[in-house]
Amino acid sequence: MRPSSVARRYTLIDAAPHEDSFGAALAAGLAGTPKSIPCRFLYDEIGSKLFEEICELPEYYLTRAEREILHARAGEIAARFDRAITLAELGSGSAAKTRLLIEAFLARHGRLRYMPVDISRSMLEASSRALLEHYGALEIRAVAAELRAGLDQLGRETSRPKLVLWLGSSVGNLGRDEAAEFLASVRAAMAPADALLIGIDLRKQRAVLERAYDDAAGVTARFTLNLLERANRELDARFDVRAFAHRAVYHEDEGRVEIRIESLRRQRVAIEALGLEVDLARGESIHAEDSFKYSLAEIDALAAAAGMAVSKRWLDRAGRFSLNLLRPA
Repeated sequence: MRPSSVARRYTLIDAAPHEDSFGAALAAGLAGTPKSIPCRFLYDEIGSKLFEEICELPEYYLTRAEREILHARAGEIAARFDRAITLAELGSGSAAKTRLLIEAFLARHGRLRYMPVDISRSMLEASSRALLEHYGALEIRAVAAELRAGLDQLGRETSRPKLVLWLGSSVGNLGRDEAAEFLASVRAAMAPADALLIGIDLRKQRAVLERAYDDAAGVTARFTLNLLERANRELDARFDVRAFAHRAVYHEDEGRVEIRIESLRRQRVAIEALGLEVDLARGESIHAEDSFKYSLAEIDALAAAAGMAVSKRWLDRAGRFSLNLLRPA
């Protein structure tokens, strides 16, 4: 941030790990059965840019549906708070959709403190600069951290009510028990007057879901296979990315889209920085990500398991996506 009124309204709390753990996680994941790479490593600088591109794809309805709800309901959401608040966001990224809420709260209360939490310092710096230059009554206290460390910082924010945002159906990346446990941690960081606004994708037809995670232009494939490219860049690995394919399969009974990287031939891959060689059979998969989908009843049960209750719910016009306002029970 350059010295200016912009800089005076910006604070960065740096709680992000300074040692990259990608190598250790990769070694452990590739030694497992089945092989896996934790999905948080999808979001390096290249992966984050690819994900922003995914969000605008015609097949990826989630962003448009959530934006539609926010556009229609931001004023109503702001009206549920009778004084200036702190708007905190988990996994804020570029904060593109968040602008709708920022504008609504500024129009309602005249000022706003925004606390974006993201692992990427560069993304926080860029998005914060853009927001501060556009909104003169906005103050930003950015938190560079993984989400659990970020919750510790949010729990210390007690000077005014908080609305915690977790948009984009990011909760779907967690297994159902893990999602309830994480939301219980969010609840522990909240005061009685606080609320959580969470976007959750809904169960729907297989064809719609599989297209959303395997688009015709191949952007999602590039996003997933960037895990291997990242290993090549950072760990001197020897993955021939052409020998792998992105796969997206919806398991309807579980309500889960599974994203995996499939080996197209039998191969042995060296990862020089780790002193490791990995054997893969033809058709063997490396698990990269899950995206769980919910029914409305499952959302109610998730909230209850975390010690909260759904105070209000909004759907997009097509009924594909839900935005849920949760309050401490």
